[in-house]
Amino acid sequence: MPTASRTVPAVLAAALLLAACGSQRASSSGDADAGGGPVRAEALCPSDLPQYGSPPSAEPSVHPSGTPTALPLPSANGDGTAGDGVKITALYAWGPQSGCAGVDYSADFEITNKRTEKATYTVTFGFLPASRAGGDNVRKTVEAVGAGQVVKGTVVLGEGTGNGPVTGVKVIKVRSVPAAEAPSASGTCPDSGMRLYADEGDAAMGLRVVGLHLVNCGTRHVRLNGYPKLALEDEDHHPVDGVRVLQGTDQISTGLGGDSGPQLVVLRPGQAAVAGLAWRNTTQAGEPVNAPYVRVWATPAADPVMVVPELDLGTTGKLGVGPWRKDDTFSDPAGAAARP
Repeated sequence: MPTASRTVPAVLAAALLLAACGSQRASSSGDADAGGGPVRAEALCPSDLPQYGSPPSAEPSVHPSGTPTALPLPSANGDGTAGDGVKITALYAWGPQSGCAGVDYSADFEITNKRTEKATYTVTFGFLPASRAGGDNVRKTVEAVGAGQVVKGTVVLGEGTGNGPVTGVKVIKVRSVPAAEAPSASGTCPDSGMRLYADEGDAAMGLRVVGLHLVNCGTRHVRLNGYPKLALEDEDHHPVDGVRVLQGTDQISTGLGGDSGPQLVVLRPGQAAVAGLAWRNTTQAGEPVNAPYVRVWATPAADPVMVVPELDLGTTGKLGVGPWRKDDTFSDPAGAAARP
């Protein structure tokens, strides 16, 4: 689907720094508060990217590394809030003179978890060029924000990845899932011994296809013989009713591999399975249905995992789900069975 913006790969987006990292003290003249001119107090690199002339480090910089230029937030940003408790607090221009390698622009933000449970947030930020045509989107995940907690962080537009000089930044989209149900494609193996996550999917001529991936990262065999169980939620986490979840994807489109019945799948440690979601976004009479969130149970006895496939179901009222199939293409170079 054509889009006016693009998302910068996560490897260029740099890491989240909580609280102090990436912040600076305002000078007595108030330049920082005014939103213009260089920041007179020394600032830290906004990420784990190295300072110029220093060797790469796995740890964030903890030494003063230069003076970025504070840019004013656009008036359209208002108070910086954009739903679900996300607020942009500052925007900076970096460069070789700042002493921080690999960074063109950064934005400071705050997330306030207004939910009653710990949540993992994925926020899409848009760095806006002067022409206002296009832009560069950076997606940031902040894990395990406690109920009522305020977390500060920094998001970075990597050097050489932008569409020209940036004059503004805004929150494009906020998604949050219960931390206990957050999907996992890597990292520490969950207590369940299984990782479940959704891929980026594919779209063509109104047909949407997203894969659900299940990885046995534990030490025991996992037996699958059926379909994932699904529950749909809207952007406010309210249940979405009136959508038929079909077993198989052949009623959505043929040739997607989800039109045959389930078969027994046994996953040894380090092996994976995949099941497809398919739908169309056709809109006719009636109100279109959007369900960003899908709670997934890999088996009837499994703990649920919430993925965010952004279902835009139009007025079709149908979602097809294929049976679990072994994913013979999966390879985990780190060793999926490794556990702490």
